[in-house]
Amino acid sequence: MNAGIQFKVCGIMTAEAADFSVRHGASYLGFNFYPKSPRYLSPEKFREFAHRLPIGKKVAVLVEPTAAELAALQGLGFDFFQIHFRAELPLAQIAGWSKAVGPERLWLAPKLPPGLDLPAAWLPFARFFMLDTFSADRFGGTGQTGDWAKFGRHQLAYPAVTWILAGGLNPDNIGAALRGSGARFVDVSSGVESAPGVKDEAKVRAFAASLRR
Repeated sequence: MNAGIQFKVCGIMTAEAADFSVRHGASYLGFNFYPKSPRYLSPEKFREFAHRLPIGKKVAVLVEPTAAELAALQGLGFDFFQIHFRAELPLAQIAGWSKAVGPERLWLAPKLPPGLDLPAAWLPFARFFMLDTFSADRFGGTGQTGDWAKFGRHQLAYPAVTWILAGGLNPDNIGAALRGSGARFVDVSSGVESAPGVKDEAKVRAFAASLRR
């Protein structure tokens, strides 16, 4: 934690990247199991280096998983499950994910169009909600900043859950993002990379330093 702000480094693909992320203050490590992502890890690849990972909270990142896909990852030692999904999905599907892993372990990351706020009916199903930059054809990973005021509005309206800010964050803009959103928990991925999926230790260090400032 840096200056009272938690951060997660997402899209980790090697044990080395996990190690230096934790050393520079990351409280959470994200591993992406979405095949269309440039940061995709297969469960088999994750198993190859899972035993070398540092102590830290591990988050499995998925997009609209089936029950079988979710069950397959539950035995791999993840602390949390971050699920990206379309806002129009039936409530029963969201409830099913919550029942499968438990609301205290579920991070819901809905794809909210600009004019849509998060429905209050979703709140009982998760203790964590991530607001990422909206894209009509992608589930996060745009590298573009989002609506920080919208994030702040949700955080104020529903303080009983934990809100996570994502979308285009990097060492240069994180200060403005915190001021504009009021976020106390942020997620970074492409902003600390030298190439898609390649985490850069110097950039992770700089991101952490910016949080402290």
